[in-house]
Amino acid sequence: MQKEIEDRVDEFLHTVNQELPPGMELEFEGFYERGFFVTKKRYALIQDDKIVVKGLELVRRDWAPVAKKTQENVMMAILKDASPDKAAKIIREVIDQIKKGETPLEDLVIHTQLTKNPDKYQQMAPHVLAAKKAIARGRKVGRGSIIRYIVVKGKGPISQRAEPLEDADVANYDPGYYIDNQVLPAVSRIIDSLGYSPEEIVHQEKQSSLDAFFN
Repeated sequence: MQKEIEDRVDEFLHTVNQELPPGMELEFEGFYERGFFVTKKRYALIQDDKIVVKGLELVRRDWAPVAKKTQENVMMAILKDASPDKAAKIIREVIDQIKKGETPLEDLVIHTQLTKNPDKYQQMAPHVLAAKKAIARGRKVGRGSIIRYIVVKGKGPISQRAEPLEDADVANYDPGYYIDNQVLPAVSRIIDSLGYSPEEIVHQEKQSSLDAFFN
């Protein structure tokens, strides 16, 4: 089947290239099992369980493992399994685990490297304040150090609630932060590209329409 498709692609390329101006040539980039396009420069494709993404913001450096894993699993459910139902279930289960305090500590840790000494920063980002807390507690931290921290419950800004991993209690992490600032942003671009918000997936709204997208 794939050989037949490749032959048809070669024939198509040959026909098109004969009509193009000198110096222009259409090339075959690859064969993919499934994909979706937001625009011609923003898309996601899959081939042999390998996802190729262009123009869609995915993994960020300041995302915790729980966000990265959820994002990857949701993308695989959509591209490999063609199952928005499964993708929605993944998101709901992760959120439920976070709310119940069942998410392992290692999945909540955010890693950020200091590009200069903590006292040289003007903006007090979470990792900077976490570094200053570590220093105040007797640890050696400086430029180049990898700061590992957890965002805990509290009424202050997120930055002030960043606790060094060594001092963090898994029972005290902030579920709202990890849901609203980690998990949902990690999957929002994927879901939005199909015309749905994460909230619609979580609450199972418009599910029949999303299923129809793959039929």
